[in-house]
Amino acid sequence: MSQASSAKEVVVPGEPAASVRIGLLGCGNVGSAFFSMVTDGALSVAARTGISLEIGKVAVRDPSRFRGGLESHSRLVERLVADPWSVVQDEEIEIVVELIGGVEPARSLVLSALEAGKPVVTANKELVAACHAELLAAAEGAGVDFLYEASVAGAIPLVRLLKDSLAGERISRIMGIVNGTTNYILTRMSEEGIGYAAALAEAQALGYAEAEPSADVEGFDAAAKAAILAGIAFDSLVVSSDVYREGITSVGASDIDFAKRLGYEVKLLAIAEREGNDGPVSVRVHPAMVPSSHPLASVRDSFNAVFVEGEAAGELMVYGRGAGGRPTASAVLGDVIEAAHHLREQSRPRPTKRRAASLKPISELRARYYLSLEVLDRPGVLAAVAAVFGTCGVSIRSMEQVGLMDEARLVFITHTALEADLQATIAGLERLDSVERITCLLRLVDSEEPE
Repeated sequence: MSQASSAKEVVVPGEPAASVRIGLLGCGNVGSAFFSMVTDGALSVAARTGISLEIGKVAVRDPSRFRGGLESHSRLVERLVADPWSVVQDEEIEIVVELIGGVEPARSLVLSALEAGKPVVTANKELVAACHAELLAAAEGAGVDFLYEASVAGAIPLVRLLKDSLAGERISRIMGIVNGTTNYILTRMSEEGIGYAAALAEAQALGYAEAEPSADVEGFDAAAKAAILAGIAFDSLVVSSDVYREGITSVGASDIDFAKRLGYEVKLLAIAEREGNDGPVSVRVHPAMVPSSHPLASVRDSFNAVFVEGEAAGELMVYGRGAGGRPTASAVLGDVIEAAHHLREQSRPRPTKRRAASLKPISELRARYYLSLEVLDRPGVLAAVAAVFGTCGVSIRSMEQVGLMDEARLVFITHTALEADLQATIAGLERLDSVERITCLLRLVDSEEPE
């Protein structure tokens, strides 16, 4: 045999690949991509992992009208069923992959699978954020895996990083961009100077945003992910309702332009922090002004990036595609392979401990703030506005006024202040007859006052 031909030879381990039969709940964008990866890449996966994966059943709402982009794939069509319970209860199904979304019936199906001793892999952030304690307990009781890497950041291995690579690390903060839709919108507003509505329309035309986009633009998606990350990082029971949440709908092109002139980019951030070793946990999602020198400021379009700060490891950053069919399916496949190995080796997953979290309310946050408001352009207005800031104990670092005929726009940057005092300031301003409306509030993420 020549040297050239031997270099191409693939050596497969002597043991035959262990076969594992998968039941798939849902076959939309992620599900169809996952099906293709498993069926088209079965030989490659078997050669690399020693596991032979096969999809036995696929539950969809109506098999006769299925339009998942794989209608001509005979190996899929013959496996379609309408009843998801028939997948979970099939004794030949060994691993269940849940991709139907929402809390119910996903929760009931997943619990049934776990109680039957079947590992479950999901990409359902809403389910994990709302029910992870219950589902982890069910998985631990049955001695099987409940894995959800794909629920947070698509193909980025963030959950595995926190659970495994940093298992011995004392994490103090997680901060990042975990929603690609809003990052695309804010990128377009920053780079092209267009307004929120135009940028949202572009995102919808490209398929980044849904026709009803509130889950993304109001921060619900990011809040669910922040809850999941905080739970892992701080071994805490955190659910979506624990997360302080603001979206990006109030951010205008003028706000982004002002931020850029000061050396900042506006990003929707998910932030989870813990004070000291066992102090209270703060979890929040809101638009923020990020210094242009910070790596998160340069994360563009639909990409995600997350900073993890640890006591020994220092700052780590992971970056990549946070959404989309194939990137998310890639994370699902990685979890399936891990669960299959545990199943074949008859090994129990490492127990997951969660304890009740002491939550720090947003009112106790200390930060610098950007605040813009529209006021009537008449004498005495600025003095009245400044008096409200002073009464509430919020110090103004800078102010800019832009005339709008009979109205004016006032833009303030504060010194570091307590959130409760800032909110009291906003309430006081809204009571002034001369204030038409508060247009935008942004928190600055740099902790130190500039010179």
